[in-house]
Amino acid sequence: MPGWRSSRRLVGRAREVGMLQAFVDAVATDGGSLLVVGEAGLGKTSLVDAAAAHAAELGTRVLRASGVEFEAEVSFAGLHQLVAPLAAELAALPPGSRRAIGVAVGLLEGSAPDRLTLTNALLTLLARAADETALLMVVDDLQWLDRASATLFGSLARRLGGTGIGLLGVVRTGEGSVFEDAGLPEIAIGPLDDDAATVLLTEAFPELPPRAARQVLTEAQGNPLALIELPAHVGPSAAEPPLGRTPVGRRLQLTFARRIDALPAGTRDQLLLAALDGTGELFPAISVAELEPAERARLIRIHPVTRGVRFRHPLTRSAVVALSTGEERREAHRRLAGRHPVGSERRAWHLAEAASGPDEQTAQLLEEAALKTKGRGDPVGAIGLLLRAAELSPGPDEHHRRVMFATYLGADVTGDLTDPRARVTERGGHGRTVAAAVAAAAYLVNSGGDIDTVHRLLLGALRNVGLPITAWDAPLGEIVYVLQANCSFGSRAELADDYWAALDRLGPEAPEILALLGNTFFEPARRAGPSLPLLDEAIAGIDEQADHAHAVRLGIAALYVDRIAGCRSALWRVVEHGRGGGAIASAIKALVLLGFDGVLSGDWDGALELADEGLAFTTRHHYRLLGGFLQYDRAMVAAARGDRETVRRLTDDLVAWGAPNRIGFVLQLAAHARAVDALGNGEFETAYRHAVEICSPETVPAYKPAALWVLLDLVEAAVRAGRTAQGRAHVADIQRSGVADLSPRLALIVAGATGMTAPASSFREAFDSALATPGASRWPFAQARIRLAYAERLRRAKFTTEARHQLTNALDTFERLGAVPWAERARAELRASGMPTARPAVRPSVPLTPQEREIAELAAAGLTNKQIGERLYLSPRTVSSHLYHLFPKLGIGSRAALRDALGQLPSTSA
Repeated sequence: MPGWRSSRRLVGRAREVGMLQAFVDAVATDGGSLLVVGEAGLGKTSLVDAAAAHAAELGTRVLRASGVEFEAEVSFAGLHQLVAPLAAELAALPPGSRRAIGVAVGLLEGSAPDRLTLTNALLTLLARAADETALLMVVDDLQWLDRASATLFGSLARRLGGTGIGLLGVVRTGEGSVFEDAGLPEIAIGPLDDDAATVLLTEAFPELPPRAARQVLTEAQGNPLALIELPAHVGPSAAEPPLGRTPVGRRLQLTFARRIDALPAGTRDQLLLAALDGTGELFPAISVAELEPAERARLIRIHPVTRGVRFRHPLTRSAVVALSTGEERREAHRRLAGRHPVGSERRAWHLAEAASGPDEQTAQLLEEAALKTKGRGDPVGAIGLLLRAAELSPGPDEHHRRVMFATYLGADVTGDLTDPRARVTERGGHGRTVAAAVAAAAYLVNSGGDIDTVHRLLLGALRNVGLPITAWDAPLGEIVYVLQANCSFGSRAELADDYWAALDRLGPEAPEILALLGNTFFEPARRAGPSLPLLDEAIAGIDEQADHAHAVRLGIAALYVDRIAGCRSALWRVVEHGRGGGAIASAIKALVLLGFDGVLSGDWDGALELADEGLAFTTRHHYRLLGGFLQYDRAMVAAARGDRETVRRLTDDLVAWGAPNRIGFVLQLAAHARAVDALGNGEFETAYRHAVEICSPETVPAYKPAALWVLLDLVEAAVRAGRTAQGRAHVADIQRSGVADLSPRLALIVAGATGMTAPASSFREAFDSALATPGASRWPFAQARIRLAYAERLRRAKFTTEARHQLTNALDTFERLGAVPWAERARAELRASGMPTARPAVRPSVPLTPQEREIAELAAAGLTNKQIGERLYLSPRTVSSHLYHLFPKLGIGSRAALRDALGQLPSTSA
């Protein structure tokens, strides 16, 4: 029986037992998840043991797994425990599901599944196991679960409603577990009250002297494990100091240590094997007979049927390991390594733990395991393995290379943006290696450093790579990727030339993604066309990608050729992984890509939410460059909606740090937002000057892919500023570039721009072609602007009825988007066409709420969003959101018009 049970009952836990039994009862009909949360020793495991026993009595099948302190770095160790008893069900799964689980736990070779595929496969496996009866998974010590399993189980836990499958997890508080703030239903376990503690102690130790009993009750502070384990060692005859001098947790460890010391040497050896193995499975190296004294000492339990080993409490496992010598632990790990196949991660990990000094062979095994682990969707685990490989590297150069590669993965994937110089150790190493260069470059790029410095650093490292290149190592492929990104952000012709020269030097065996990124992201106007079939094929398989970095890179390749829609589900999975503390840097990049997509596709409120979440990440982890991209999303929405103050503030900030560091891409983003802002407010010459900052010296510069986002703004600004000749020249350049063939959005833009500059005899054909573009409605802001431009030309050509049709559609879109300046222009055109439109400013069609009115009045008084938020206890983002919704209600386009609009309202909004 568990250590603090008395007469088959859990003293003082009637409420908790009732709640757990109710949960188990509900699993059979519905399913769901529940966490049991509390500090060490409070009896969480005993409670879930009771719940598992109740489930068994109901005929519910019970599976058990546990996080193990000494295996937290072994990827998918927890998943392996859970699926091990389900071999029959696993064999009967469809091939895809069987392969996904098999690859994750190392039973099969192959490319790793993404998390959604793996979650679905695990859910299918569990559903098969629950086919005839309900199924309860009990997972103890979630705080020590390896991150890959924890992330998977967290995703699974949210999908169990209505399945007949339950997850009952145990979490120790204060350990930083991803489950502590997971938002799952939970039961918080606290200490026993005084009465229950007295009953438990009296029933367990009826002959304990009153003075000793009072001492135990005082020092145990309601901790059930302390109440059960400490009484034998209190009082004047105890060998240790009185309890008051030693913390309860430490005293418990001393108690367990005493029992372990009293065991035969053979039993201690077997206990150490079981403690370090962590699976609970028996295998030839472990002798059940020799473990029986440990069971009698109440340190472990041996299952009567499976003969599996389970430690009664994690403190007993920790005590076993703590009492062993270094050589004993190394020998145990050597024996455990023999259990696992050559090339497996677990074998490499045990060999690393068995090493007594530098060992290049083991370091190589760990590095290989790290790359596999990253490919299986566990970048955090991969970094841990690389750093351990570095520790075992005999030579300073290999040590340095592995440390630098781990540092790079932290910057590129996991959100650990560490200056590589902080990880240089006394062991030294050659600092001019590819790995050192890529780590330093990733740090500088992400923190918003100087483009030219990064460029020189990368080219210098590549010059040190000998030719011919016969094999690709990971750092070499990554340095070319960072070079491409840096050249893209620099957006200058000489950088582009250097990149293509470097890629040519690497030859035809370069990773496929590098060519895709160069062709579709770096220079799409010149090179994307022939690569589109290959890109489409890669995107079709993106859901099979578990490597978050690779999924993001495909999203980047899809950006300018408008194929992000096919990547959305994969990018959202990357975001979820980052939210769980995994691939944080990849998640920020996914948020950037989804935000760009939201701006273009008209999901502006969604884009703002993504920007807010991403900026919280970038601020916390110091990703200045990615934060700038998210500021652009905010600026673009503000520009379209008429919030000129926000546009000015954000773009000034972008230029202030982008210009000194020669980050041309950031300057182009700022110019784009300023151009849209000026266009919406009738400042056409200003808009043209900003657009030309991007589209210069050519209309579609090969090395400035951001030009593909500003083409419509450029041509419209030219036409409205009276630069008709320049506008026609720009359109001719655009048509010659062939970008209309890259995507439906670009086809829409090119045809619309053609209509704006076409002669009277052919403008209708061009505009009609634009609006007939398949999928044109996927780009509502661009489509509505083209409708507005079409209507203006129709009205001036006396086609009034047709003009009204286009204007009505455009106005509906502008109002839905909250694009106030553009909606006002559409209304003005409708009035000019003889169709009166009501301005909603005099009396809002949708009444203002009291909070909206208060925010509007404070904004009209000149307070900033931050000042309003501080006064009303709101976030600046919430204030901004309210104002965006206010402007259309009041029929205005800026804060400057707030005072007059509010003056026309009744004193209290109806």
